[in-house]
Amino acid sequence: MSEARPRSAHAGRRSVFARALAHPSFLIGVSIAALLLAAALLSLVWTPYSVAEVVVSDRLQPPTLAHWLGTDAFGRDVFSMILVGTRNSLGVAVIAVAIGIGIGVPLGLASAAEGGLLDDVLMRGSDLVFAFPALVTAVMITAIFGPGAVNAIIAIGIFNIPVFARVTRGAARGLWSREFVLAARVAGKTPARITVEHILPNVASLIVVQGTIQFALAILAEAGLSYVGLGTQPPAPSWGKMLNDAQTLTAIAPWLALTPGLAIVFAVLGFNLLGDGLRDVLDPRLERRR
Repeated sequence: MSEARPRSAHAGRRSVFARALAHPSFLIGVSIAALLLAAALLSLVWTPYSVAEVVVSDRLQPPTLAHWLGTDAFGRDVFSMILVGTRNSLGVAVIAVAIGIGIGVPLGLASAAEGGLLDDVLMRGSDLVFAFPALVTAVMITAIFGPGAVNAIIAIGIFNIPVFARVTRGAARGLWSREFVLAARVAGKTPARITVEHILPNVASLIVVQGTIQFALAILAEAGLSYVGLGTQPPAPSWGKMLNDAQTLTAIAPWLALTPGLAIVFAVLGFNLLGDGLRDVLDPRLERRR
């Protein structure tokens, strides 16, 4: 009987690619994410109209060929504002999630590696941060430094830190009792080297999936903070601020609330589907359990 050969890395990548192409949630999610990214990049070089241009004579126009999504109470083109708002929302989400990953993941890895007092201190610190949602954190930061996109990023980023710390710690702790880690210990590798060479690569896919989910939540949080005036400040467009401005004009200009509301739903749904798809694509065992 011939000896079974281990699967090559190329075959593994091909299998992941095949699962991705066959997974509806992943395909829909990545399509929506690509569309949002394209809109954000497009807004860097082109918009139909300037978002800072106020044309009183064009105020509250319904959707037309000249203004595809109509105009707001100041005569600004809503489609142009949606494009720039996409860039602002994605920018806030990217930085906020990067803060959570950059701080939370190392804390989670250190907590799993060391255990004991360090683990207790880090986890109790995470519980303390969890007690203050992003909105409450933003209110406290705003009271000190004033409202703005930077403070919204800091507030959402701080809330993301314990999320990634707990997810990473939970996944990493189970790996420290595995045979390959015990073999690395016997070989004389330090805990730090084991963490970098063995633990981190095995939890990376979980971090990517969690990052996608937190990205969707960060977009929603940014819209909520902007809605209450704590996020992106005028004249920079924001989906949440557009919703706030439209709430008194819904009866005469429903498109003002409909377009940013659908943009938020579209973005959050897309990244949630992407996260759900990535979870199944990167770990097919989860899909078989369903």
